[in-house]
Amino acid sequence: MDQPASKAAILHEALPYIRRFHHRIFVVKYGGHAMVDAELAASFAKDVCLLRYVGVHVVVVHGGGPQITQTLDRFGIQSNFQAGLRVTDDATMDVVEMVLAGSVNSNIVGSISNEGGRAVGLSGKDDGFIRAERRTEVDVRAPDGAHVKVDPGRVGEVSSVDPTLIRTLIDQGFIPVVAPIAVDQEGRALNVNADEAASAIASALSAAKLVLMTDVHGVKDRDGELMTSLSASRAEALIDTGVIDGGMIPKVRYALSAVGAGVEKVHIIDGRRRHALLLEIFTDSGVGTEIQREAPHG
Repeated sequence: MDQPASKAAILHEALPYIRRFHHRIFVVKYGGHAMVDAELAASFAKDVCLLRYVGVHVVVVHGGGPQITQTLDRFGIQSNFQAGLRVTDDATMDVVEMVLAGSVNSNIVGSISNEGGRAVGLSGKDDGFIRAERRTEVDVRAPDGAHVKVDPGRVGEVSSVDPTLIRTLIDQGFIPVVAPIAVDQEGRALNVNADEAASAIASALSAAKLVLMTDVHGVKDRDGELMTSLSASRAEALIDTGVIDGGMIPKVRYALSAVGAGVEKVHIIDGRRRHALLLEIFTDSGVGTEIQREAPHG
């Protein structure tokens, strides 16, 4: 097939998906290598704008772990690790808030705006729309293999999301860009896992899709092959049998939480691949793993 015809075929393949998701909400968790690679970051901004131009309402929720570490080092703030887990004390939380709700958020907003999108940055502190309770104990594995209980400090578990502010911005044609910082009952800022925040926001918005961008291809089977589609029950079974392990477990659990709350599908994709967001959503084969409540067909 010649190149112009090939491009036309791609557009034809995308058309049913564009029609299906017109005026629907996608929540995209943006993080990993795609955030720190300049070329991938620019590509992501263009992809988000394209989604908005074809009528999809996009909400971006971002991480920023590497940027936080760099800033702590620059300020000479000693990181407190217990059993390999960083403890977020008050000084560290000040940096977390400055980096996530400040420089990282504004850079993403600027990139999307440069591509013609109307992006607005905010955190869960704005209107207190993300509420969380402090995690007082986390079970981590120490270097010697033992399980240890650690108080992670100013780290929160999302308790509720009020989607009113996000819906207002969407209705006005904006692309909300959300830093994963929540508030507790006393109004104190808490650092929240970005995947968790994205899952909770997608659930509160009854989003059509939640997309988790990672630095791996997706969920793999016991032989290391990518699984393109999973039912929720199958994903649970793979966790129970140890096929899904390590850092993929919390991502899949947040995915299961979202589909359990009514999100139609969750996609785990490799953000290191250019245009992975568009390829997963607008092509028949996709490039990552989709998780849905019902058993996949075909």
